[in-house]
Amino acid sequence: MEPLLVILGPTAIGKTRVAIDVATQLEGEIISADSMQVYRHFNIGTAKPSQAEMQGIPHHLIDFIEPTEKFNVARFQREVMRLVPSIVERGHLPMLVGGTGLYISAVVDNYDFSPDGPNPSLRKQLLDKASKLGSEALHNQLSQLDPVAAKRIQPTDTRRIIRALEVAISGGQISASGHGPPLYRTLQIGLTRERKRLYKAINQRVDDMFARGLCQEAQQLLARGLSQDLPAFQALGYKELLPYLQGKASLDEVKEKLKRQTRRFAKRQLTWFRRDSRIIWFDLDQYHSVKALATEIAQLAEGKLLLNRE
Repeated sequence: MEPLLVILGPTAIGKTRVAIDVATQLEGEIISADSMQVYRHFNIGTAKPSQAEMQGIPHHLIDFIEPTEKFNVARFQREVMRLVPSIVERGHLPMLVGGTGLYISAVVDNYDFSPDGPNPSLRKQLLDKASKLGSEALHNQLSQLDPVAAKRIQPTDTRRIIRALEVAISGGQISASGHGPPLYRTLQIGLTRERKRLYKAINQRVDDMFARGLCQEAQQLLARGLSQDLPAFQALGYKELLPYLQGKASLDEVKEKLKRQTRRFAKRQLTWFRRDSRIIWFDLDQYHSVKALATEIAQLAEGKLLLNRE
């Protein structure tokens, strides 16, 4: 069974820097598990790593499709299943890196996608999830599957959220009808840190995005004729900016809203990941440098994935 190292965590935690250092030590190739970095041209708002930041490490599923193309979790899973064997054949370690929990779970737990039509068990599963985690958790899932529908539905409207998820999941777009056997020997590493420090990093990232030209990037994308209803425009960083570009809000207002929404998003990501007891968590604040943290992760991965090949 092929090895797969997963590095996950909330937005702005520093997954990219850590993963690139680990990949350098283990001859890894990175597969992005980010539902928005797949789209070309949307760069600043999705926090894509630059070529310089990649440091020569191969990255996959970044700038993968045009914004007008459809992409969903089922296609993501298929692409990962295509990529992993080729990476292993090159003698490299496949590394799944990102913060889109649904995408990661689809690979790690081998979700079974098939167009089966109406699925009563799916509705029960969604109702149970709403009861345990609240409607906002379902709304977050809908945002990943169908951002346009999520934009129309209030996070508190449980009935409409569940119906939209049923359409997205069972209507032929993607249909999760259970889990298959494990695809890979997987080691999941989670990155965390003290909440105040994480929120400070999020606020700084938002300020940096605006300084790097987020407004200009969004204006250029709209000038290309791209519709505001495209999934890529529903990504954090773009949907909050649109009112400013339309003259309906000030720059300070959209900045503060983006910071607030990103902090909430990070909290939802952590809620998703914390449900999985298989994840081994590393606290960034306990390490004096990224390299020290990456070295410890690399040593753990080498022992669990590379030295014990089946």
